[in-house]
Amino acid sequence: MTTIQFIGTTPTDLIQEIKKEIIPELKEQLCREFQPKEPTKYLTRAEVCDMLHIDLSTPHRWRKEGTLIAYGMGNRIYFKRNEIDELINQNRLR
Repeated sequence: MTTIQFIGTTPTDLIQEIKKEIIPELKEQLCREFQPKEPTKYLTRAEVCDMLHIDLSTPHRWRKEGTLIAYGMGNRIYFKRNEIDELINQNRLR
């Protein structure tokens, strides 16, 4: 960002400088920081098993070990899709 001196600057010149320098830079920063967020996708245990091609007991074991966090509503258990993706990325082979 450039320095703006107010000495000898008319209000019109000040407005033009703000429009030319500050507003585009601020807009760019805001666009980077405020990206639209995707809604959280919840998966059932069966959907997790289908997605990862694993046995139905594996998500249950991962939940008991603390590897995967489960969210319950009533008597249903759900897992967050983004947390499963994170778990896979953390355990990737190099």
